[in-house]
Amino acid sequence: MAAATKADVRTLDRLAGRQRGLATSCQLQAAGLARSTIRRRCEPGGPWQWVLPRVTLMQTGAPDPYQRVLAAVLYAAEPASDPLSGTTAVVTGEAALSLYRVRGTGSGTVDVLLDEARRMRDVAYVRIRRTRRHPPSLLLEGVPCVRRPRAAADFVARETCQDRVRAILANTVQAGRCDPRDLLTELRAGHALRGAPLRAVADELLVGVRSIEEGRTRDVLRAGGVPEALWNPTLLTPDGTFLAVPDAYWPDEGVALEVDSEEFHLGATEYRATLRRRLKLEAQGVEVVSVAPALVRDHPDEVVAAVLAKLRLGAGRRAPIAVVVRA
Repeated sequence: MAAATKADVRTLDRLAGRQRGLATSCQLQAAGLARSTIRRRCEPGGPWQWVLPRVTLMQTGAPDPYQRVLAAVLYAAEPASDPLSGTTAVVTGEAALSLYRVRGTGSGTVDVLLDEARRMRDVAYVRIRRTRRHPPSLLLEGVPCVRRPRAAADFVARETCQDRVRAILANTVQAGRCDPRDLLTELRAGHALRGAPLRAVADELLVGVRSIEEGRTRDVLRAGGVPEALWNPTLLTPDGTFLAVPDAYWPDEGVALEVDSEEFHLGATEYRATLRRRLKLEAQGVEVVSVAPALVRDHPDEVVAAVLAKLRLGAGRRAPIAVVVRA
């Protein structure tokens, strides 16, 4: 770095290390760089580049996904604030869920929350969202993000595809560390539960449904008159040993339902694990019905008939079921 810039090299190094090689024009000028120097270094063929207005990436080559998201925060944060604090700009929606590694997310658009009074425009892949309820945040991979329930609720507010809403909410809860009740609270606070379809999705999450395939199966069973099951309960042997977590379970009849998605059973190891789980359940007296999502979709009457038949057999048997359901 040229001494003529009078820049504090150590300050720039700390800035680059803390912000994944990114900096705002204000930060660079505070470190001693003149505007003309910043512009020159960001010219074609130079060592730096503009990624967004007033946001510089101090490297050549395309930014990685984390740099793209963090650049959106730097663009939207108050110039005088610490952009990593999350107090003036924070990532939400699908971009935040993607950082949480929620399956099925990653649209390329980054939603950034600002206080309602601030005025900024959308630019490139950055979508500005204003709120009266500025949320607490945390640093995830060096990026200030809202917590999972708020990210999911903000995603729902923008997404128009009901199947995606159902899948992403289920995946958010399934990924762990997101209590369905906390998610429901955020959905209510954001007035997202006004429509019947989303209320139905929220109901699924509260009863334990954890995937879009399970949700569709529950719809088919309810339409066919099948009594409500426990969804994703933990089953134990009488001595407290873990047994299995079936997709659905009818405790009075001792019947379990497994929705075996082809996506997760392509290999021999997964297939053997599925068979072993079934053997362990049947060894304790549990009757198991296994279906694939395609069967639920294409032959719903046959699925309903199979489950009802198992429930009738279970209701009439005398042998005890050696299973304990953990709440």
